[in-house]
Amino acid sequence: GDKRALLETVTRNAQQSLARHKVARAGDLTSRTRALHELQEALGLDEAPLRIECFDISHVQGTNAVGSMVVFEDGLPRKNAYRHFVIRGGRPESDEGRGDADLGPAKADDTAAMHEVLTRRFRRYVEESATELAGAARDEDGRPARFAYPPNLVVVDGGPAQVSAAVRALEDIGVDDVAVVGLAKRLEEVWLPGDDFPVILPRSSEGLYLLQRVRDEAHRFAITFHRKRRSASMTRSALDTIPGLGPARQKALLTHFGSLKRIRSAAPDEITAVPGIGPALAAQISSALAGTDQAPAVDALTGEIREDGEPQQGIEERN
Repeated sequence: GDKRALLETVTRNAQQSLARHKVARAGDLTSRTRALHELQEALGLDEAPLRIECFDISHVQGTNAVGSMVVFEDGLPRKNAYRHFVIRGGRPESDEGRGDADLGPAKADDTAAMHEVLTRRFRRYVEESATELAGAARDEDGRPARFAYPPNLVVVDGGPAQVSAAVRALEDIGVDDVAVVGLAKRLEEVWLPGDDFPVILPRSSEGLYLLQRVRDEAHRFAITFHRKRRSASMTRSALDTIPGLGPARQKALLTHFGSLKRIRSAAPDEITAVPGIGPALAAQISSALAGTDQAPAVDALTGEIREDGEPQQGIEERN
């Protein structure tokens, strides 16, 4: 009766939905396969770039400079392989990125920063490859751990200068089996090492679309990390100027209020609710923060500093 008809309708709808899903997935696989083969042909690669790593640099006037590395495998992002780099600018290597955010030439020089990031990434590749040969553990997928899995193609956000910096980094380490290209802004030109003219892929090219996706993801990842570090740096700078407010009390303040903005807007009697802060220090904190500049508005998508009242923008190419 009615229940049987309803069951048949539900079953038919489910079968149709599954069929549409399979067609869509096949189409996606087809387009990704086409993109990889287009890149292989256009870039003169020996094989399709099944693993692509893209690198981007982000900073504001040389401060809080960071680099990003995103990984695409078979045309899809592999987010657990993404990495951030704090640009050190010639300081001794450390994963902590300690010290003044403005030290070193790489801080204000995108090409030097790109050289540093590629050097660190591929030095780790060489080191971990040697460890892997000695029988080191692999990750949960049975792959070589962390940086030991090499890319078929390195993409850098930029033109000839950034490409040259990346190539120099690989040559300095002795890596000669990884292809490097750059995707320049605005005209979306693809630059190969040593070429005087770019490779122009058709706007309808699946290969170009994949490169754009990879580049935009690296840009997004770099911007997100840069904004976090910049926000933390601005918070530390404002609180560090207040006498008697050491690291423990700063941490207590931020834990209680959640942000510098909320501390700034709090009344002195509200600040005294924080353990270890008495009325005199609370008044000093309130007075000191009232005299500091507010953090500039930042576009949530691009990381660009905005004028007051300026609307949010879409993704825009910068660094």
